[in-house]
Amino acid sequence: MNVIELQDKAEPAVIRIVDDDPSFRRALQRLLQTTGYRVLDYSSVGDMLLSGIGNESGCIILDINMPGPSGLDLQEMLVADAHPLPIIFITGEATVSDSIRAMKAGAADFFCKPLDSQALLSTLDKTLRDAACKRQKSKDLSDLEARYASLTSREKEVLAMVTRGALNKQISAKLSVAERTVKAHRARVMEKMEVKTLAELVHVVEKLHIESDSVYETSFNSARFS
Repeated sequence: MNVIELQDKAEPAVIRIVDDDPSFRRALQRLLQTTGYRVLDYSSVGDMLLSGIGNESGCIILDINMPGPSGLDLQEMLVADAHPLPIIFITGEATVSDSIRAMKAGAADFFCKPLDSQALLSTLDKTLRDAACKRQKSKDLSDLEARYASLTSREKEVLAMVTRGALNKQISAKLSVAERTVKAHRARVMEKMEVKTLAELVHVVEKLHIESDSVYETSFNSARFS
């Protein structure tokens, strides 16, 4: 399966080229379009910002030194975004400090002109795959957070105790409710969190990194029930 097939059909990946050399942009655009990518090109950072980045997934192939804001300036702007587009830098000349700054700020890779086309395409493919995985993980976590938010306060209490290994009768005594009520809460928690087993529920809690309030820190192992 190629990278194009991995993209959401509603939001296809777009490669954005930002470089002040028109002949280079045309050559790179032809290469990428021939490979099957959608391409947008800009002669400066300002042109790209004025056009708007939009919500389409993809990658930015970015020159460092251009009139006006530099590629590094654009990278700094985008890093503040919750889900910044990945950046591959391409430049005719750059200092070591520029390279280090770009990579420390999260650049996917750094190429010098003239380009090794195959190396670029390989890096681009990997960059888009990694970005797609990150988006999916982010979406999965958002879905889990929404499910957890749908729980009532009592259901969250039961979830916290259940995932610590507490038995129904222990939870019943702790919350001063009937055991059948605890069973009903557990069933609703499992339904709302869309899990079928306790192991799955524990895994969900680990993913959410739910912090426990001190009220739940009681050691059930020390409790004594008949």
